[in-house]
Amino acid sequence: MKTSPLTRLRRFALLLMSPALLAAAPAAAQTLHVYGPGGPATAMKECAAAFTKQTGLDVAVTAGPEPKWLAQAQQDADLVYGGAEYMLTQTALAHPGFIDEASRTSLYARESAVLVRPGNPLHIKRLEDLARPGVRLLDVNGAGQMGMTEDMARTPALISNLQHNTKTSVKTSAEAVALWQQKPQDYDAWITYASWQPRLPGSALVRLPRDQRVSRGTPIALTQRTTQAAAARQFVAFLQSADGHAIFRRNGWE
Repeated sequence: MKTSPLTRLRRFALLLMSPALLAAAPAAAQTLHVYGPGGPATAMKECAAAFTKQTGLDVAVTAGPEPKWLAQAQQDADLVYGGAEYMLTQTALAHPGFIDEASRTSLYARESAVLVRPGNPLHIKRLEDLARPGVRLLDVNGAGQMGMTEDMARTPALISNLQHNTKTSVKTSAEAVALWQQKPQDYDAWITYASWQPRLPGSALVRLPRDQRVSRGTPIALTQRTTQAAAARQFVAFLQSADGHAIFRRNGWE
């Protein structure tokens, strides 16, 4: 007995919905979720866009102070990066079971430097110049810069004089950027990373003598909750590639 076209269409639809075929169907591409601090955000987002263009895999980078994104990251993060090696270590120690330590990768380093006002009106060349009476310093005591000034100064007298000239210390670079931009009359210099200068037009950059610089790393690791480990590793491989390195170099990394 012949079946009508409508009956055949219904049977075909039921076949497509069978458990066996549904199980065999490829999963829809998902977005890779990457979280970390604001310092490396520009470079990381540029890398994400280039990776998506190259592979078609979508990458969403959420950046800022950890308390602002941690709760969401614990739900959907595939990768977490740090603005210094110790930052990612702190995250791992504070949240056991979140970071996959075996997947941890060190990317590129960035050097410390000094941001000053246009034209360098105080003629800053060395840390000793920042220790002169009356120089007003802005300091970030966290966000990858914890203890950085002390590491650079090395000697007790210089450490003490720089601390004496520190007008304000804040916890995050985002807070420092706001103060630096909104109150130029209050701060003469900011010991930070050279990578911030391209993002702060109008600021001048002073590269200190080699013996007064330090470098901090940029680590990244998969999370233990990710269900997209292969895609996450593919993105990390892109970050390590020549194309990824070029993007970081344009943004002030070594």
